[in-house]
Amino acid sequence: MIPLEDAYSDILGKAQRGLGLDDGAVAAAVGIGREAWLKVRGGQYDEAAVRKAAPVLGLDADRLVAIAKEAWHPRVAMPKGVARATTEFSGGTVNAYVVWCPETREAALFDTGMDRTPLLQIIREQGLTPRFLFITHTHVDHIAELPALAKETGTAPALVHRNGDIGGVKLFEWGAKFTLGKLTISTLQTTGHADDGTTFVIDGLAVPVAIVGDALFAGSMGGGMVSYAEALKTNRANLFTLPDATVICSGHGPLTTLGQERRHNPFYAV
Repeated sequence: MIPLEDAYSDILGKAQRGLGLDDGAVAAAVGIGREAWLKVRGGQYDEAAVRKAAPVLGLDADRLVAIAKEAWHPRVAMPKGVARATTEFSGGTVNAYVVWCPETREAALFDTGMDRTPLLQIIREQGLTPRFLFITHTHVDHIAELPALAKETGTAPALVHRNGDIGGVKLFEWGAKFTLGKLTISTLQTTGHADDGTTFVIDGLAVPVAIVGDALFAGSMGGGMVSYAEALKTNRANLFTLPDATVICSGHGPLTTLGQERRHNPFYAV
C-alpha cells in the first residue's frame, strides 16, 4: 500500500506557507509559544494544538486529525486500462502512468518519473502501442526521462501546455481534447503548484480517470509554489466539479477518488 504523500505536519506547513503566516502569528492564534508551535509543525503531535491551528490555516480540523491518527487512507482499485509506474525521487517516490484503450490497445503515457524502465515494461507486458506522451507539469521529477522515453516509445514530441515550453515539445491550450482509440482525453487548468499544471481527464473506461500531476494528493495537495490561492481556486473550479466516482491519479501518493477527497481532504471542506 502506497502511503499518503503528506503527514499532518506537511499539511500544516503547506497551508501556513501558502497563507504567508509566520510561526509567531500562528502560535499566538493557537495560544501556545512559538517553540511549542515549531514542535507541532515539525511532527510532535498535539491534538489540541492541531485542532486550534486548523481553522487559522483554513483547514478542516476533523479531517486533519484523522490523517494525523492514520484513521483514513483511500483504498481505490486501479481501473482497467490504467497502470502506475512509481520510481524513487529525493527520499520519496513519484508516479507516472500509462492509460490505454482496452479495445485497440493504443496507449498514452503521462509524465516520465525518474526512470523510464517501469513504463516501458508496462507497454511490453500489456502489448500496447504508444500514441501520446503527456506532461502534467515540467518539474524535474515529472520530465527527467522525457527525451529518451519519447524516442523509445515513438511518442515524440511530448505534449505540454504552452506555459511549460521547454523546447522540443508540442504545445496545447487548456480545453484541448485528444482521441485515444475509443477514449477521449480532455485537458483542464490546475495551476498554482506550477504555471503549466494540467489535469488530463480520460473518459471511456469503466470509470472516469483524472491524471492530476501534483495539483491534488490523497488528503492533501501540491504546495503553492507559484500561488497557493490559485492552486486552491483552480482545483475547486476544475477538479471538484468532476463526478465523485472519478479516480484521481496523483503524481505522488496513492490513488483516491474525487468523492473521497470531498469527504476527507482538509484543504477542501468548503
